[in-house]
Amino acid sequence: MISLSDSSSLSAPLVILISLPIFWCLFMLFTKSRNKTAPTPPGPWGLPIVGFLPFLRPDMHIQFTELARQYGPIYKLWLGTKLCTVISSPSLTKEIVRDRDTIFANRGSTVAGRIGSYNGNDIAFCPYDSSWRTRRKLFVHDMLSNSSLDATFNLRKDEVRKAIRNIYTKINTPVQIWELASDISLNAIMSMVWGNTIEGERKDKIGAAVSSLVARSFDLLGKPNVSDYFPVLARFDIQGVEKEMSNIMQRVDEIIEDIINERSKVGGGGDKNGGRLDFLQMLMEFTDKQDVKTEFGKTQIKAMIMDIIIGGKATSSNTIEWVMAEVMRNPEVMEKVNKELNEVVGLNNVVEEFHIPKLVYLDAVIRKRYVYTQ
Repeated sequence: MISLSDSSSLSAPLVILISLPIFWCLFMLFTKSRNKTAPTPPGPWGLPIVGFLPFLRPDMHIQFTELARQYGPIYKLWLGTKLCTVISSPSLTKEIVRDRDTIFANRGSTVAGRIGSYNGNDIAFCPYDSSWRTRRKLFVHDMLSNSSLDATFNLRKDEVRKAIRNIYTKINTPVQIWELASDISLNAIMSMVWGNTIEGERKDKIGAAVSSLVARSFDLLGKPNVSDYFPVLARFDIQGVEKEMSNIMQRVDEIIEDIINERSKVGGGGDKNGGRLDFLQMLMEFTDKQDVKTEFGKTQIKAMIMDIIIGGKATSSNTIEWVMAEVMRNPEVMEKVNKELNEVVGLNNVVEEFHIPKLVYLDAVIRKRYVYTQ
């Protein structure tokens, strides 16, 4: 016979045992009803609330490939409260990014991404509307046009040769390829963005500061954040990502703001060499047009500059590192690359940008590694 004291001590575990199956049934009913209203691709089962998060491995690219073999070229994953769709088919990828790009143009932003993009005022996270089309047109047809890139050729050449001279001073010393490529890319990009607005020691000082800040922002952009998977917890900033990213962007904003103000005081004219326009001057002149003043201002200028710096730095440095690693792992590839360079460029000559279209084999090596690493 069970006494009253015994029954009271058993009440809490009993409630839990009864509640768990009820909550599980409700979860299953909710999932089934959602599937009926919005069919989704197949995918691996996860746990209630956390989804597939506990099962993610560090080598996610390999894990996702294995899941694609099991569930097909398109499958879903629940990561916390976020439903994610994974595409592993070239044909499906082409359909999404080219044929139906307007449907998939809007993308969710992480906490770090939102702060780094000035609350979605850049190109990457801006909603698909007339503002986005205006910015993309400016970016593709003006800033990255052949004439604009040709005008900044000397800036890129100077930065590359400066880096090569620096390497020669460190013979018999290990070189960090990613760090080297990252510095070259960032210095070249910053020269293209604000030209000769800053020079000398001040340019080197600002370059070092921006490089450090961008590197820290990379870490935060790629860092798993509880707030991204469970938005209801975002207000607590459990991992401190929002606070740290805000501090980084505050410093970046101060640097860009100072350069914009300095350019405004000097007036138009872009770079001192030949009167060409750098990216900053293009953006500032664009804001002076009456028809775009309402949708394009200083905030959008800063956001687009961040797109250029972060995007160019990440893509270039990662590709160079992977290509160099692949070439060093395959002596026969290195031999063919060296042979082509000797034939096209010459043993004692310097590689110039006009040589690139003729370096067919090297281009194929880069394209192959670029596809594999994306």
